[in-house]
Amino acid sequence: MPAPDDYDTPWKEVLTRYFPELMAFFFPEAHASIDWSRGYDFLDKELRQVTRDAKLGTRPADKLARVWRHGDDEEVWVLVHPEIQGQSQAAFAKRMYVYNYRIFDRFDRMVMSCAILTDDRPDWRPDRFGYRLLGCEVGFRFPVAKVLDYADRWPMLEAETNPFATVVMAHLKARETKRSASERAHWKIDLVRRLYRKGYERQQVIDLFRFIDWLLALPEELEEGFLRQVAAIEEETAMPYVTSVERIGIRKGLAQGLEQGLEKGLEQGLRQGFAQGREQGVELGRREALRAVAVNLMDLLDDEAIAQRTGLPLEEVRQLRAGVPRPPARSGS
Repeated sequence: MPAPDDYDTPWKEVLTRYFPELMAFFFPEAHASIDWSRGYDFLDKELRQVTRDAKLGTRPADKLARVWRHGDDEEVWVLVHPEIQGQSQAAFAKRMYVYNYRIFDRFDRMVMSCAILTDDRPDWRPDRFGYRLLGCEVGFRFPVAKVLDYADRWPMLEAETNPFATVVMAHLKARETKRSASERAHWKIDLVRRLYRKGYERQQVIDLFRFIDWLLALPEELEEGFLRQVAAIEEETAMPYVTSVERIGIRKGLAQGLEQGLEKGLEQGLRQGFAQGREQGVELGRREALRAVAVNLMDLLDDEAIAQRTGLPLEEVRQLRAGVPRPPARSGS
């Protein structure tokens, strides 16, 4: 099971699947300027190439998206570089600056860098980097969203239908309930119940449930009761959307196996993940298991390698990574 304080991985997953919604929730002005009807695609391989030798360390929860703005020429696209930052770091603003100019240099396209700060320090709000030297001046500013700012806006979050309202609520409660498992269990079932009240589509419910389940990890003595309550909610609403107890088991088993795989070898880790899933009574179709494996491999391998390793079609792997079908190929990339 991922560590309870592992927030970057689930954030990156929802960022990938719900990128337009993320922009609409945290950066509405930028969202309104983007022509979403023309699609978007992620340039993760290119981002790794840009950042791997930056000497500042890369974060697992950042992405690089190619988008088109309203009114732009058919061939003119720009880049959006959102980054999720879970800990305060003195060099964070400098890293944002370095990545911005490296991306600009690589593509010769304008870059909108933005950050979502998910740390616990209310006073840590880096949004600029610059210096002056011998008459030369460099300045860089980027928009920032602070998740802690939403703590006193709970009624707004409750009323909001954007999936990232649920994401923010889950993140806040995960932070607040670190020392109280019973309180965490209460909020976890409350947030899951909200998924059904909001009328989300089936896949959204599954995706958001996975986020909630990951962040609000419960001890084993409370997990069983939580799952019984989830089953009761699904029976009451006649919406069996959320993965069953067995499916939850294989996801957690795969995550454990992948963590071990980083140290003991990927193949061995994957085998251990499946084995641990089966030990929890898993009865899951092969294809869904492979899709779960593919999602967990996104940070480790490129699309082609994931398709080859899992046997999934390449286009399906790309859709898993992007969260939506990729737009037609454009020239100029």
